[in-house]
Amino acid sequence: MASDFLPTVNPPVPSSPSDTLAQRYRQFVRLRLVLLGALLAALCASVVADIAIGPSTFAFADVLRGLFSPASLPQAQQVILWEVRLPYAVMAVLVGASLGLAGAEMQTALNNPLASPFTLGVSAAAAVGASAAVVSGFTLLAFGENLAVPLCAFAGAACATALIQLLAWRQGATVDTVVLFGIALLFSFEALLWLLQFIADSNALQQIVFWTMGSLGRSTWTKIAIVGTVLGACMLWSASQAWALTALRAGEDQARSVGIPVERLRLVTLLRVSLMAATALSFTGTIGFVGLVGPHIARMLLGEDHRYYLPGSALAGALVLSLASILSKALIPGVVLPIGIITALVGVPLFMALVLRQRRLA
Repeated sequence: MASDFLPTVNPPVPSSPSDTLAQRYRQFVRLRLVLLGALLAALCASVVADIAIGPSTFAFADVLRGLFSPASLPQAQQVILWEVRLPYAVMAVLVGASLGLAGAEMQTALNNPLASPFTLGVSAAAAVGASAAVVSGFTLLAFGENLAVPLCAFAGAACATALIQLLAWRQGATVDTVVLFGIALLFSFEALLWLLQFIADSNALQQIVFWTMGSLGRSTWTKIAIVGTVLGACMLWSASQAWALTALRAGEDQARSVGIPVERLRLVTLLRVSLMAATALSFTGTIGFVGLVGPHIARMLLGEDHRYYLPGSALAGALVLSLASILSKALIPGVVLPIGIITALVGVPLFMALVLRQRRLA
């Protein structure tokens, strides 16, 4: 019969719901990896621009040639590139990444999108420690430079962290408890800072005011190594708890239902946040809004999955501070403005724009 010679056509097999779900998940992962790559590319371009811009302008080709083949540049340009511009740009990236990552973890731990490392009074405590070193004239020569002010700033921030950890552990590490303790410490340390400014002489007062404005001009390779080591260790520590932090972001009850000790996770997260913020700010002074704006940018681009949200917050914070570093040198030719002023001036309208945009989308 003729039907015996017709080709056999198998009917299409409908894709199962599990196949569709797996395909959507692969698209989800691919998109987030692309966005992380875009943030990294933007950061690399910003770093090159940060190195090139300054009182003595470098061509972008000279910057790239000097980075990969230093001997190809004249001796004077080598010194400017490797001893002045590059430490400045690298410190901006490391401090921005530290504050961005710390802000992301703080917002998750406290379930508050307005939280930042400054919520716990870490910045004010670091300023008190640094001011105490300046007023007392304490010096500590190590590695060929005076590390007294950064060490005392870190000690002040560590004291604030220890107090919060102790009080939260004794009273229960709830969100309200941690926030109230942090606000109380913030005002207490600010009062101590005003007291130190009142008793300081004119020279010490000038140093204190300049330190509290925030500056990357004191960057050296020794300080970069310290900040980079702490940041790298904390990033690995954060990555190991990314799943638990994602569950916590869904709600405390949800996290407890899957066996996560919420109070313990919150205390560990706050300890890590304080360590990153204290180390970064002890070398640069007060730099605001990076830990607040960076996580919002990452959340808007990458969502709440902390496998991508945490590295995205670090990259966004690094990009924000790197761009602020460029502005600090470009606004007034020949003058490098304190970077804390730039982050405050730019951070406020940027944060307001992000908040308004998220409200419109909601």
